Amino acid sequence: LSSPEISGPDPAVRARVAKSGCRISAFCNGTHSYQNVRKLSLKGFFGWLILKVFEWWYFKKYGTCFIEQVSVSHLRPLLGGAESNPPVPGFSASNGESETNRQSLSECKVWRNPLSLFRGAEYSRYTWVTGKEPLTYYDMNLSAQDHQTFFTCDTDFLRPSYIVMQKAWRERNPQARIKAAYQALELNNDCAAAYVLLAEEEATTIIDAEKYFKQALKAGEAVYRKSQHCHPQNSQHEAQLRRDTNVLVYVKRRLAMCARKLGRIKEAVKMMRDLMKEFPLLSMLNIHENLLEALLELQAYADVQAVLAKYDDISLPKSAAICYTAALLKARAVSDRFSAETASRRGLSTAEISAVEAIHRAVEFNPHVPKYLLEMKSLILPPEHILKRGDSEAVAYAFFHLQHWKRIEGALNLLHCTWEGTFRMIPYPLEKGHLFYPYASWTETADRELLPTFHNVSVYPQKEFPFFMHFTAGLCSFSAMLAFLTHQFPELMVIFAKAVSISYVSQTQLLIFCLN
Repeated sequence: LSSPEISGPDPAVRARVAKSGCRISAFCNGTHSYQNVRKLSLKGFFGWLILKVFEWWYFKKYGTCFIEQVSVSHLRPLLGGAESNPPVPGFSASNGESETNRQSLSECKVWRNPLSLFRGAEYSRYTWVTGKEPLTYYDMNLSAQDHQTFFTCDTDFLRPSYIVMQKAWRERNPQARIKAAYQALELNNDCAAAYVLLAEEEATTIIDAEKYFKQALKAGEAVYRKSQHCHPQNSQHEAQLRRDTNVLVYVKRRLAMCARKLGRIKEAVKMMRDLMKEFPLLSMLNIHENLLEALLELQAYADVQAVLAKYDDISLPKSAAICYTAALLKARAVSDRFSAETASRRGLSTAEISAVEAIHRAVEFNPHVPKYLLEMKSLILPPEHILKRGDSEAVAYAFFHLQHWKRIEGALNLLHCTWEGTFRMIPYPLEKGHLFYPYASWTETADRELLPTFHNVSVYPQKEFPFFMHFTAGLCSFSAMLAFLTHQFPELMVIFAKAVSISYVSQTQLLIFCLN
């Protein structure tokens, strides 16, 4: 390759440029076979293809671009940039945060699912049939912590049976827990907590679980009455009474759920109402959500409205069950005669506007629910714990309430026609909400801990592909085009490469000449 004469004060630069030009020319002229060109093009193509597949997988798994993540996490600190530490997903907050952030953190609190299934009679049967584990380790660990909080207290060391049960609740192996429960019953035949464990984990049918819970109720009521009568002003006895109350409430609630599952719905409703009257201060257990579902099954919509009037209050925590049940009742009044074509011509009536607003309110609170109600996503068994406004809550709500939406003619059609309109009112849901606080950005992370790996977690708002994803996609496409052309027309591509390299060297020499 003959290079033009360059005059300038730096001969070393001219020598390096000329040497690189000679190397490129020698490579192009010295190609012994066009097979080498084809091999090089295919290597480049597959290299970019692997990079693109890896980028896509990393983005789907972690929600961020790998190149961007490496740049922010590793290159920016080396270059002296400030490293921003995102907040830990919903578990702690610094003292300097605003009231809005504190509210968001409280909304991301993990709650026990009010309608959680039975491990032995329902979750285990699913595992036997499908071979899949419906509960995550994180979810079961939260349940173990709940059981230790509900069913243990500081005075348990005085009773050998309760000491055994303390160990049982901490056991990871289900068979070891069941064995410990039987040991506790050998020490004390009236150990209500042992019957609870057997009902939850050993019973393989709802009928068997109900039998164990009835035994637990008999033992629990006796212990509770004894704790009430000998209740001095002592912190240890207060803790013991609180524990005995928790056991009694838990057992009565699960008995009501057994009656609901066995078709004795009126009996279940009565048990839930009596429980709420007897222990009105335990509203944080969300027993009213069990009552709402049972009343909907009875189609007692007036009673449902009465429950909503009490619990759908601005001062009380919201839930998908509250918001979507309110929307269902509003939709029931107009859904049977609603038509999207007619509404577009004449406009919406007052009742239809009220129903649409109720749907928008529900969708803003939990935007994941409509996809399950409209069967755009497949349902799985609900987890034992849920994250309000998250995909876990949506799964739990739709699992039990889909049948109630289907029962009301036109309700799902009205939902289908109107639910996406919610997003026009909240174009930036992570920054500003309409009726609720902004949607928490870390909800997806917490939901992935609560839901099994075989479930495709719903993400809101949908993440846009970052710049580097488009960049690598463009490079991969360009590489594929070059590889195809080189494979089909190797002679022409060699000539093209030679022309490009000569042009590059010439332009580089001209630029150096101008700079000098």
